Amino acid sequence: MRKLGLLCMCLLLACIVRAQCETQNLAFKAGERVTYDLYFNWKFVWVKAGTAQMQISDTKYHGKPAYRTFLQTKGNKRADFFFIMRDTLESVMSHDLVPYYFRKGAEEGSRYTVDEVNFSYKDGKSYIKQSRHRNGREPKYSQQVEEYCVYDMLSILARARSFDPSDYKVGQKILFPMATGVAVEEQTLIFRGREVVEANDGQKYRCLKFSLVEYKNKKEKEVITFFISDDMNHLPIRLDMYLNFGSAKAFLTSIQGNRHPITSLIKK
Repeated sequence: MRKLGLLCMCLLLACIVRAQCETQNLAFKAGERVTYDLYFNWKFVWVKAGTAQMQISDTKYHGKPAYRTFLQTKGNKRADFFFIMRDTLESVMSHDLVPYYFRKGAEEGSRYTVDEVNFSYKDGKSYIKQSRHRNGREPKYSQQVEEYCVYDMLSILARARSFDPSDYKVGQKILFPMATGVAVEEQTLIFRGREVVEANDGQKYRCLKFSLVEYKNKKEKEVITFFISDDMNHLPIRLDMYLNFGSAKAFLTSIQGNRHPITSLIKK
């Protein structure tokens, strides 16, 4: 699903620092793999639309040890009857969670788009080179130099998972900078509180609830409501997505290779 690409922002559990980029990873390890069922609402009927999988592995970037996060969403034949959706996202970052590279390939109907972002650092500044290629259109290129850290959809997930949300208040707004493939934009996240959520693995989880919102003509528009495991892993358990052509939901089906015990699980 196109909006599931924003899955990587679900765990923005604290204000994103605008100073040094390095931070300690407290939440995950290489070998983590999480899968989801996707559902799409078509004329008031919910149908199974496909699956999604996110995994983290060890790799090297220019000879240095790094993490590679890979997220893939895939629609099934039933969903393809209405709209073809295939998203593949890849992010490479250092072991102290500094972004190096991001790529997103999105097939949506007859349209195919590839966004790429390269990050480099010098004299305490972030240098961001971006490109967007879409079939039938001229490529777009941009370069930015920022005084603070800038993230992509997946590296921001990795960083935010290590923050402590215990002092968050309901209604609190969180701002963070993200490279989109053509620009660096400031995004807004709102903490909604805590809630128990049932996933597609048959389990219930204590979750933190957040909303990613957009502002158009000074009006707030909900983009995603998501539910994050209230434990040291901070994993997405469920997402409610509001799309231009309908709405969709993603429910967790399995977790493998998690670093910490899943203490948010409610025992039966």
